[in-house]
Amino acid sequence: MGKLVVSQNVTLDGVVEDPSGEGGLRHGGWFVRFMGQDWEAWAELELAEAQAAEALLMGRRTDEYFGARSSVMSGEWLDRLNRLPKYVVSGTLKEPKWTNATVLAGEVVAEVSNLRQRTAGEIVVYGSRPLVRTLMEHDLVDELRLTVFPVVVGAGERLFGETDDERPLRLIRTRTVGNGLAHLTYERAREVPGRTAARR
Repeated sequence: MGKLVVSQNVTLDGVVEDPSGEGGLRHGGWFVRFMGQDWEAWAELELAEAQAAEALLMGRRTDEYFGARSSVMSGEWLDRLNRLPKYVVSGTLKEPKWTNATVLAGEVVAEVSNLRQRTAGEIVVYGSRPLVRTLMEHDLVDELRLTVFPVVVGAGERLFGETDDERPLRLIRTRTVGNGLAHLTYERAREVPGRTAARR
């Protein structure tokens, strides 16, 4: 069975919206402004993750974002992403924008569960905030990797929304990326202190 990995760049207060500044958010563009001298270290981290992945999973907007850039940008990381099989969860999209992509148009939980069953390695999710929330709500995320940027922006959509129950996670790795970024890796916790068993 595939391992579903959510990989995100986030601010210290959990905001994931408008990292590039193209969305017009008042505090957008934090990704570039607070990357500092850590670009090379961040790029190495992303490349290693892409090389270990078997597939990418995303929502429609993330497909549009990367698809529009895949033909005009270059580099080892993007070349690897272009070669990977991609799955776009959307009930309205007919033709994906990114290369080597397939639309998953059915019910999200069923489609993703089926994808996990037929994939042997890591399925990585970039961006795709609404999709991530659905995957978390239905306990489909096996691992969460957060690259935390050293800024509190105070406004914007955060990675997680309201859920109908707690979603316990266990910190399994921490590392510093460059001089200013923190990379935190969590796995889904099966047992929670004070409970006999975590929700499965």
